[in-house]
Amino acid sequence: MMLLRRAATAAVLLATFLPTAIAAPAQAADGSSCSTPAPTSAATAAALDPEQARLADPRTSALVERGGLASFVQRFPAALCSARRPAEAARLLDGWGEALWQASVRRAQGLRPGGDLASGDDRPLYWARLAMTAALARWEPGFAVDRPTLRARFEDASRGLTDNAFTSPPGVRRVFISGFDPFGLDTEIRRGNPSGSAALRLNGRRVTLADGSAAEIRAVVLPVRYADFDAGIVERAFTPRLTAGAPGSADLITTVSQGYPGIFTLEAWAGRSRSADPYPDNTGALSGGTRTHPVTAPGLGAGPEFIRTTLPTDAVTDAVRTPYPVLLNTAVTEIPAGGTEPVDREDGPTPGSRAVEGGGGGYLSNEVAYRSNRLRGELAPRLSGGHLHTPVLTGLPTDPQLLTGPEFERNESAIAAEVRAVLERVAVRP
Repeated sequence: MMLLRRAATAAVLLATFLPTAIAAPAQAADGSSCSTPAPTSAATAAALDPEQARLADPRTSALVERGGLASFVQRFPAALCSARRPAEAARLLDGWGEALWQASVRRAQGLRPGGDLASGDDRPLYWARLAMTAALARWEPGFAVDRPTLRARFEDASRGLTDNAFTSPPGVRRVFISGFDPFGLDTEIRRGNPSGSAALRLNGRRVTLADGSAAEIRAVVLPVRYADFDAGIVERAFTPRLTAGAPGSADLITTVSQGYPGIFTLEAWAGRSRSADPYPDNTGALSGGTRTHPVTAPGLGAGPEFIRTTLPTDAVTDAVRTPYPVLLNTAVTEIPAGGTEPVDREDGPTPGSRAVEGGGGGYLSNEVAYRSNRLRGELAPRLSGGHLHTPVLTGLPTDPQLLTGPEFERNESAIAAEVRAVLERVAVRP
């Protein structure tokens, strides 16, 4: 298991759902000029971050087009130019973000036709969102705007953090999960992330648990960016789900990410530290932490070095075995009390040690587990919570111009189905 962990670490809405502000005036309504310069200009290219710069690859726009979300990207610049003041711009970003999220969820669940990619493919949402944030970066309104705040509002809305409350009546279990964007795109830009696909397929779904009771699942898809974690996106996503008595509170939480080849793993331990360098995030940023010099994320609240899962792991590892086995991973890396060098352990941490890696390594998959479960321990300690690693999504065609193929689509669907099967076991009332 430790060797696997090392390898993993290295390694359109229908018209009635679109926001109303989509006309393309030559000027903003108050007469001030507005433009979104072409993305090919040198000036606008300088405004894009390394993640947005990957949009220059034509395969990214093909994924959006073949996912049926091209109209969002095409109509968004004109919508921006319809905003007359900062408050209106903020509302517009909220509306378009929520519409993009809902369109992607409906598509993933076969409720909205569009494009020839498999319905559960998570890549169209990722690249459409990124293209729209690039348009926001190029936007030149006739009034002053707080662009980072506007982008954060759009990101939150388009990831399921807003207008995504549980709707089931009392007695129905409430399960809240998170997935991730694709990553490792400099190596293979066609990559998807099965955790993001599972989140889209399951968001808002009513499922039958292993004991015959009902549960509702709500989900978010998080970015693979250290800066967003530093800015509290995990806490923004999970706090409303962990506030006792609140309408949006959950009965169980679990974070989900892509992990190891050929297996699911329930991670027994989440570690407090970042230690994945030199592996970058999607913007090329590094955490500043390594195996020999782990670091704590900026702004992370007080908590233990390691947090143990409270999910009923036996109920899953004994019952869910196909098409992928589900294993409990108890491995961690620590610097023992009084020591200076990292030690790999298969049986969990020792007292007084410093966390280097949890079961999910020292990257953001481990950190989302730590942040969410640290918060759970603070706000709702009786709730169950943990982290699930999916198998690595494989099966892309060898021809780099082919965006999908039968094996890729079968594997993505099989992983998402087994995520659901795991949740149907762990969410049973204790």
